Amino acid sequence: MNHSSFLLMSERQRFANLLRNCAKNSLFDQGQQVHAAVVKMGLGSDLMINNDLIDMYRKCSRMDMACAVFDRMLERNVVSWTALMCGYLQKGDAETSLSLFRQMGSSSVRANEFTFSINLKACGILGIAENGVQIHVMCVKTGFEGFPVVGNSVIDMYSRCGRISDAAQMFNIMPSRNLISWNVMIAGYTHEGNGEKSLLLLQKMQEEREVPDEFTCTSTLKACSGLGAIREGSQIHASLITKGFPFSVQTIVAGYAQEGNLPEAMDLLRQLRESSTQIDGFVLSSMMGVFADLALVEQGKQMHCYAIKIPSGLDISVSNSIVDMYLKCGLTEEAERLFSEMPERNVVSWTVMITGYGKHGLGEEAIRLFNKMQLDNIKPDGHVAILDSLKKVKSTSQDCVRTSLIKPKVEHYACMVDLLGRAGRLNEAKDLIKNMPLKPNVGILQTLLSACRVHQELEIGREIGEILLKLDGDSPVNYVMMSNIYAEAGNWKESERVRELVKMKGLKKEAGNSWVEIDKEVHFFFGGDDTHPLTERILEVLKELERRMKQELGYAYGVRFALHDVEEESKEESLRVHSEKLAIGLALVCDGLEEGKKVIRVFKNLRVCGDCHEFIKGLSKVLKKVFVVRDANRFHKFENGFCSCRDYW
Repeated sequence: MNHSSFLLMSERQRFANLLRNCAKNSLFDQGQQVHAAVVKMGLGSDLMINNDLIDMYRKCSRMDMACAVFDRMLERNVVSWTALMCGYLQKGDAETSLSLFRQMGSSSVRANEFTFSINLKACGILGIAENGVQIHVMCVKTGFEGFPVVGNSVIDMYSRCGRISDAAQMFNIMPSRNLISWNVMIAGYTHEGNGEKSLLLLQKMQEEREVPDEFTCTSTLKACSGLGAIREGSQIHASLITKGFPFSVQTIVAGYAQEGNLPEAMDLLRQLRESSTQIDGFVLSSMMGVFADLALVEQGKQMHCYAIKIPSGLDISVSNSIVDMYLKCGLTEEAERLFSEMPERNVVSWTVMITGYGKHGLGEEAIRLFNKMQLDNIKPDGHVAILDSLKKVKSTSQDCVRTSLIKPKVEHYACMVDLLGRAGRLNEAKDLIKNMPLKPNVGILQTLLSACRVHQELEIGREIGEILLKLDGDSPVNYVMMSNIYAEAGNWKESERVRELVKMKGLKKEAGNSWVEIDKEVHFFFGGDDTHPLTERILEVLKELERRMKQELGYAYGVRFALHDVEEESKEESLRVHSEKLAIGLALVCDGLEEGKKVIRVFKNLRVCGDCHEFIKGLSKVLKKVFVVRDANRFHKFENGFCSCRDYW
C-alpha cells in the first residue's frame, strides 16, 4: 500500500469513527458536516462509510436522509438493508421494515440474524402471526433459529400475536437462553394474564442461577398485582432493595402506576423527586397513563410541568402519553397545541390524536389529520382510529379495509358494522359478520346488538344475542343488552326471563360510579350515594333544576330507561341519584348555577344511561353551560340542548 492510499484509509477510518460518535450522541448537525467532508474526500461511494451514514441519520431520526444515502448506494450489503429496516422499526413503521425485507429477498443479499430479529419484531408489533411464521420458517431453514437474538424475537413475536403456546415451545427448545429470553417469556405470560406461569418461570429462572433485572421485576410485579399475590410482590420488592438494582424504585413506581395503585405510586414518586435520582420516561409515561384513565387533569398538568424540566420529559413516548392524557380528560385544545409543538412524532403520536378526535365525535378533524399523516409519509398501524371517526360521516368504510396495507382485524370490521348499524343497514351488518374471514368476537357482536336496540330490530337482535350468549355467557352486560332489546319491543316476558337468567347464574355486574375533579380534589359517587357531606345541597340543586327544565322544556323523567337502563345502574325511583347526576350536582353546588362560566367535566366508568343523557342535554340548554361527560365508550359534549354523539352511543 503506497503512502497516499494509507492516508486515504486512515481518513476513511477517522470519518467512520466521527460518524459513529455522531450516531451515538444524536449529533445531526455535526453528522451532516462529516457527510459533506466525506463526499469532498471522494469517499461518497464507500460501502462502510455509507452504512455508517445510514446508521447516523436513523439514530438522529432523519429517515429521509438515511433513505437518500441508501438510494444512491452503488453497492449494498446486509448491514445497509438491516440499518434502514431498524430505522423504520424504531420510528414505529413496521410495515416499511417488512416491505424492505421483501425487497432484500429479491436481491442477492442474504439476511443475517439481526435482519431476521428486526422483522420478527415488526410482525409482532403489527400482530401478523402469518408473516411471523414465514420468517420463523426461513430462520429454521437457514440455521439462524439457534441464535439467541433470533430465538428471543420469535418468542416475542408469538407472544404479541396471542400465540403464547408457540412462544413457550420456542423458549423450551432454545439451545441456550440469556436474560432477555427469560424476560420476554415472563412478559408474554404476564401480558396474557397468566400470572401463575410468570411467577413459576421466575422461580425456575433463579434455580438456573439467572439473575433477574428491572425488566424481570416489572413483569413479575405486574403479575403479582393481577393475582393479588401481595406476599410474592413484597418479596420481589424486598429483593430489589436488598440487591440495590439501579432505578429499582422507578420500576416499582411504574408497576404501581400500571396497576392503578395511585397512592403508592404518588408516594414513591415524591420520594424519587426529593432524591437526586433522575426519573426516566417509562415512569413518566406510566403515571400519565393513570392520570389519563382516571381523568385526573390537575395532577396530569402538574406532571406535564415537571416533565418539561427534566431530560426524559423529551422522550417521544412521554409526549404521546401527555397528549393522550389531555384528550382523555376532554382538553382537546391543549392536546392539539402539544401535538403541533412536538419536535418529532411517530405513528403512535398520530394515532393517539386521531383516536382522540374520534372519541370526541370530531370526525372531520380526524379525517383531516389522517390525510396529513399520509402526506407526511407516516403509515398507519391500523384503521381503527379513522374508522371510528368515520362514524360521523355518511360513507362506508369498505374502501378503507379493502385498500389497507394492513391485514384487516376484527376491530376494523367492528367499525364497519357500527357504521352500517348507525345507518340502519342491519342486514348488511349481519352479513358482513357472517362472511368475514375472522371469527367474530364479543365486541363486534355487542356493536350490532346495540344497533338492533336503537332501531328496534328484534329478530336480528334475538339471533345475534343467542350467538353472543353462547360465546360469552358469564358477562352480565350481554344479558342486560338482550333484556333491553326485548323491553324496547314491549316483550316484557322475555325481558324478565333474561334477567332471571342473570340471577340464576349469580352474575354480578360492575357497579356504576362517576367522578368529578374540583379544586384538585377528586370526588367519587355511586348510584344512590348519600355519603358526601354536601349530599343534601346536591339533591336540592338537582330538584330545582328538574323544576326549571319541566317548566322551560317540558322535561319528564325517562321512565322507560328505569325499566331497561343501559347499565341497569338503578331503578325508577332512583333516577335522580344516578352517579353522573350527583357528580354534576356537586360541580354546580361548587361552581354556582350562573349561566356560562367554565366547562363542567364528569367521568363515568360505564355507559351513560338514556335518562341521564336527556337530562344533561336539557341542563346544557337551561343553564347555557357546556358539560363534557366521558363514559366507557366515548365523550359526550352537551351544549345548547344537543350532544356531540347525536344520541347514538
